[in-house]
This record gives sequence, structure tokens and C-alpha cells, in this order.
Amino acid sequence: MSAGHGRLLAELRRALDDGGLRGSFLVRDLETGDELGIDPDRAFPVASLVKVPLALATLERIRRGELDGAAVLEVPPGRITTPGPTGVSRFRHPARIAVDDLLYLSTSLSDGMAADALFGLTPPDEVAEVLRGYGLRGITVRHTMAELTDTPVERFDAAQAHLAHALAIDAGTPGGGHRVPQLDMARANTGSARAFVDLLQAVWTRPSPVHADVAARLRTLMADNLLRHRLAPDFASDASTWSSKTGTLLNLRHEVGVVEHADGRSYAVAALTESRVAAGSQPGADALMGQVARRLRDRLRAATA
Repeated sequence: MSAGHGRLLAELRRALDDGGLRGSFLVRDLETGDELGIDPDRAFPVASLVKVPLALATLERIRRGELDGAAVLEVPPGRITTPGPTGVSRFRHPARIAVDDLLYLSTSLSDGMAADALFGLTPPDEVAEVLRGYGLRGITVRHTMAELTDTPVERFDAAQAHLAHALAIDAGTPGGGHRVPQLDMARANTGSARAFVDLLQAVWTRPSPVHADVAARLRTLMADNLLRHRLAPDFASDASTWSSKTGTLLNLRHEVGVVEHADGRSYAVAALTESRVAAGSQPGADALMGQVARRLRDRLRAATA
């Protein structure tokens, strides 16, 4: 690593610490393979990021003929009233939805009930098996999305939500254990920035073990992502496209995606973070994540200009 890179990384680590964050960041040039990151191999519970490997596995099974994308499933209503969940998760009545449309709801809208309908077709262990078949390592899939709707934040009223975040911050152990099961590294779905960048590279570049039709559909689903408050402000523009997936749970804030520039350059970006601030709404933390990721990308881009 050059001295210039070292100074930048030290500066960005200080900025994250000052903002109450620690994280796993990695930016990779998808043409050259050059990369720059901050603790890129540090694993975190991944929350809704697991919907990316779920979509990948579902699309692969459709390609093989094991599932029918046009098949219609009856999906129970989520009836969730706490802030955050979208789509069927907030429905009050059952809905009949095709598998292809569940993929859109799960990936592009981050609908947990839609994701669990897909997990009903391809359980977590089968999703993990598809990842292994692609040679992708570092993402562990253990449970469905229903697990994420039973955290302390659902047990407090809105005025006391900060108590749930305080528990998330303070109840962990140095070895990755946690009193909140969804944050326990031995029980949660987990992954690192490097693992997700590897997945993105397999979806965006050729040659790849991922079939071209599967990759193209997943790229479209991620391009249609509607949750664009975190990294998108730093990567989306008239001269670039940003395709991504977010993940949020208690004090965890994540996003992974690919920025494609009009000049043909493309970069995979992963930012997985946890906050030390006991608050649900932290727009400053979201903005800081974007700024750190963009500066990493800018340094890589300048190095190969």
C-alpha cells in the first residue's frame, strides 16, 4: 500500500470513529481488480443484504427449471406497523403474487414478507449451497427474514425505541456474541464487504460462474432499488448509474452496489457499518458512509486515470 493510501485510510477511519461508526468497506475496480478498503474482511450480521443471494439462488433455480417464475403464490399479510418495512410486509390482507414479482418486491423494495415467500421455495441452506456452487465464500445464510421482525425495537413504543438501540450497542461480546440473536455472529446471516464485492463481481463481469441471464436479471433488480438515501447521493448522477441493495437492523447500516460510469469504468462498492449512537434515524451516519465510500472510489479512479 502506498503512503498516500495509508494516509487516506487513517483519515477515513478517524472520520468514521468521530461519526460513531465502525465498518467494513471495500471498493474494487471491476476492470483491473484494484481495490481499496477499510477492514474489508470484518464480518457483520447482514440484515436485508441477504436478499441479494436469495434473489441469485431463486433466479438460478428458475433458470434450471426447478422453479417457475410465473407461478403464483398466496402470500400472507405482514400487518407490520412499525416504521421501515415495505410492500406485502405492511399489507392487511393475503395477496396472490407471481414468483418473478416477489423477486422485485424482495430485492428492489426490500419487502421482508416477499423474501420469506421466496425462502419458502429456496430455504437458507439451499441459498448457501447455490453460493458455494458459484465458488462464493464469506456469506453465511442461516435464517429467514421473519427473524428480523422480532427484535427489541418491536417491543418498545416509539418514544422508547432508543432503548432497543442502546441494547444493540451495549449487549455484545468481544467474540461476536450478542444478547439480541439477530446480532449474534453465530446465529445471524453474516458477511463482509469483501464477500459482497466478490458476489457483485460475479454478477457484473464475465467470465463468471453465474449464468449471463441470471446475472442480467439481478443487475436489473438492483438498478431498480427504491431505497436510495444512503450511498446513492454520492454515486448516482447523469453520468453514472448506481445499482444496489441496502440492509438496516437496529444499529446496523449497510449498502452494497455497483457504480457504472459513462466512460465504461465500473466499481463494486460495499459498506457495512454499526453505530455507537442509540438512535434509529441517523441521516448523518448514512451521509458519512457515502462520503467514505466515494473517497475510496475517487482514489482508485484517480490512480488509474
